[in-house]
Amino acid sequence: MIDQNRELLAALLEWTIAMGADTAVADEATDWLADGRGPPGSGIASTDDQPATVTVPAGTTLLQPERSDRPRSALAAHRHAPATAAPARKSAPAAPNVAVGAARVAARDAATLADLHKALAAFDGCGLKATAKNLCFYRGAAKAPVMIIGEAPGRDEDIEGRPFVGRAGQLLDRMMAAAGWTETDVHITNVVYWRPPGNRPPTPQETEICRPFLERQIELVAPRVLLLMGGTASKQILRTDEGILKIRGRWQTLEFGNLKVPVIATLHPAYLLRTPIAKRQAWRDILSVNEALKSQKI
Repeated sequence: MIDQNRELLAALLEWTIAMGADTAVADEATDWLADGRGPPGSGIASTDDQPATVTVPAGTTLLQPERSDRPRSALAAHRHAPATAAPARKSAPAAPNVAVGAARVAARDAATLADLHKALAAFDGCGLKATAKNLCFYRGAAKAPVMIIGEAPGRDEDIEGRPFVGRAGQLLDRMMAAAGWTETDVHITNVVYWRPPGNRPPTPQETEICRPFLERQIELVAPRVLLLMGGTASKQILRTDEGILKIRGRWQTLEFGNLKVPVIATLHPAYLLRTPIAKRQAWRDILSVNEALKSQKI
């Protein structure tokens, strides 16, 4: 019986790590329901009694949490054990459209990047905040000719509280150096500001909730070029269902408030680490950005 319990606990620990619980977010565990606060986002009140929805691109499939690809017999047996009733929640998280509305209000009132950072730190409408250790706002210059937008913070980013500092970020740094860019030339961020559990891609709902902050960030940075890294960022910003291999390297112009910005998508450095042969395509996109900056034609 003891051996069986050990095997079950080992399997549960493996599953917990696979779900992304590999880093402590505080010195002590937080019971979101014990003190009456409820889960993150529950304090955002809704004025609409109708079921909430959020608009996502047509054909988009909401991603499900990752599952372990190595099931254990003990874990399988545990699934058939009698179910235990979950404790009743004192309050429910804010509906997506309510959270988006709250994000728009908070972002609109931010006059500077410092204001926007404070608004993000106080915002509880995105559920990713509950499982992340740190808010990852940006790195680089507050005002820069090139603004780079990636997918989401990973483990290293979550620990340091800065985007693109892991292996993919190190490759991005080498790409920027080869292009002649320093951190004074770029402003680097992601479409979501907190690490998704297990390093999974952010869902369309999560990116929509963070989008008002990102759009305000773009307005405040006022870049001359927007460089999108990877499929998730490109689909979110460009509002498209096309894959990154189809849309990369094509220039478009988008409006953010009164600001019009030329936008180009390229491959994410994490993809380049897995597929080194694709680096030549990403390099062509970087050169295209350089040419655009020099020619002043966009």
